[in-house]
Amino acid sequence: MKLLISRLLPPAVMERARAEFDVTLRDTSDPMTQAEATQAIEEFDAILPTLGDQFTAQSILAAKPRAKLLANFGVGYNHIDVDAAHEQGIAVTNTPGAVTDATADVALTLMLMTARRAGEGERLVRAGKWTGWQPTQMLGLHLTGKTIGIIGMGRIGQAIADRCRHGFGCKIVYANRSVKDIDGATQLGNVEEVAAVADVVVAATPGGAETRHLIGADVFSAMQSHAIFVNISRGDVVDEAALIFALQDGQIGGAGLDVYEQEPRVPKALTDMENVVLLPHLGTNTLEVRTSMGMMALDNLAAFVAGKDLPNPV
Repeated sequence: MKLLISRLLPPAVMERARAEFDVTLRDTSDPMTQAEATQAIEEFDAILPTLGDQFTAQSILAAKPRAKLLANFGVGYNHIDVDAAHEQGIAVTNTPGAVTDATADVALTLMLMTARRAGEGERLVRAGKWTGWQPTQMLGLHLTGKTIGIIGMGRIGQAIADRCRHGFGCKIVYANRSVKDIDGATQLGNVEEVAAVADVVVAATPGGAETRHLIGADVFSAMQSHAIFVNISRGDVVDEAALIFALQDGQIGGAGLDVYEQEPRVPKALTDMENVVLLPHLGTNTLEVRTSMGMMALDNLAAFVAGKDLPNPV
């Protein structure tokens, strides 16, 4: 079976893929354009896409498909129009579970870095401007015992909650599209209610049309002035212009971001602010996790070839 892998994956994943499939690997690390996506659908039996590849409705519906499966590398698949794929008879899979702990770890990294002003402090030291310890220097937010508000209580949201509750004695409140009974956490009626009581608000909801700009001006205006906002979900879950205004206007105390609305473009307004921690989408960036993600994608492909039920359909 002819398989296109859109970008280089960890060595063990590439080795297995080449052993099991007729693999073509693109010779660039750039995301696939719409034109490339259309061409790939017409030339390959299956495709292993990655974040940012433009499998839009336009690119999918323009093709006369040979491909029957898009085995996405990653749990998020808002770069793939699933409805258009299904209309063309193309199945779509993803890699849930493999990313949960690593992404939750990055959420905690951003929470601590923002609350304790770690990015600002490191820049001070690197610039040679630190003059020594002072009793009132760079006072931040003490995370222990605070209220953490989680938007989206799926696998990742629950992993974040566990870390905060057991590691820092935090109170957990959350908003979720469906009613869930989560031990040690309280579900509130909507996102604004969570924002109003939380010291830290964490976006952990899936991306896609249903959640685009879920977090905007109404949410930020509901937050407490000392509270910080963290996003480890997808960039377009947040109205970035509203976030920038809230930070500049002092409506919120700071932000920690791993994803951006027009990724990889990061607005200068964000890079200019000291109370914002900015990471380059590090959510799953460990060799072990990326290897597990790749193996899960290949498991979906292997099931497809064998005519078995797909392990992770979307």
